[in-house]
Amino acid sequence: MRTPALRHVLTHLITPLLMCIGMGLAYMGAFVTPEPHHLPVAVVGSGPGTKVFAQTLKDEAGDRLDVRTVGTRAETVGLLRSRDITGAYVPATKSPELVVATAASDMDATAAQKVFAPVAAERGAALKVTDIAAPAADDPTGQGLFFLLIALSIGSYASVAALGAAGAALPMRIRALLALGVSAVVSGIGALLAGPVFHLAHHDLAGVWGMAWLYSAGILFVGVGLHTFLKRWTTLAMMVLFVMLNFTSSGGLFRPDLQNAFFGTLHAFWNGAGFVEGVRSLLYFGRDGLSENLWTLTVWLLLGLAVTAVAAAHERAKAPAAADTSAVREAAAAQEAEEAEEEEAVGV
Repeated sequence: MRTPALRHVLTHLITPLLMCIGMGLAYMGAFVTPEPHHLPVAVVGSGPGTKVFAQTLKDEAGDRLDVRTVGTRAETVGLLRSRDITGAYVPATKSPELVVATAASDMDATAAQKVFAPVAAERGAALKVTDIAAPAADDPTGQGLFFLLIALSIGSYASVAALGAAGAALPMRIRALLALGVSAVVSGIGALLAGPVFHLAHHDLAGVWGMAWLYSAGILFVGVGLHTFLKRWTTLAMMVLFVMLNFTSSGGLFRPDLQNAFFGTLHAFWNGAGFVEGVRSLLYFGRDGLSENLWTLTVWLLLGLAVTAVAAAHERAKAPAAADTSAVREAAAAQEAEEAEEEEAVGV
């Protein structure tokens, strides 16, 4: 009798151990050694001396920097607001200037300062740093949006475990409606945290709520649909999709130019990046780039709806035509009840 019981325990330990490996690889791979990787910067000026200086800087930095020349300081401000560059160096004999936008990424702005401070020092001058888009006073590092992302994500994927386990006896249309309702509640909590509680958003709170709803609903519908096929492995799948790959590529702590190419590639289309960059666009950059991020979140929601629709069709096809539906649902609930405690505990 002990052997089956021991095998049962060991089987259920696979999920947390895989999470341990995955979280270690993802978080340490993304965050432990941040280094510039094609960090986009600009040198302001149009003369031959400016071009020679920019090319020399590029040659010395190699793949660490992408250096361009920009004709005017006003043009660099536009590039910073669109987040095409992370810093712009304005050469001057007495007071060289670095123009940055820390709301886009405090770490990127710091990296740009590390690049150009020694350049100014070689010319015997102190580097003047001008910030054209500072984050809110209540979020001085601009990383509060990353922690808001974590709260929304946990509320969403942990709810998937509850809906999958406790709601197994319910038809898919009811579970889908519950997912819709839960996403509204989770996003409402997120808006309260971002606004009245921690004051990350001093304006456009309704827009923040809307993006939070798109983000949360996408996760919930993906999870509810996947649960039909993956059962107790759904929690692991959700952790991989919306924690390991999601948090690390969101740009909330380090943007892609301080990470390796893998996380930088994910940043271009993953839903966490869509949320973080979208809220930044809304709050700090005059909605520049907002439409692209809204499309990213919308595509993930459509993907979730598609997965849920496929799962619903699968459940209908699998159910015996002549079986009593209440009996089938009770049997499914009994099967899922065994998984509920593990999923909800490990999922959080």
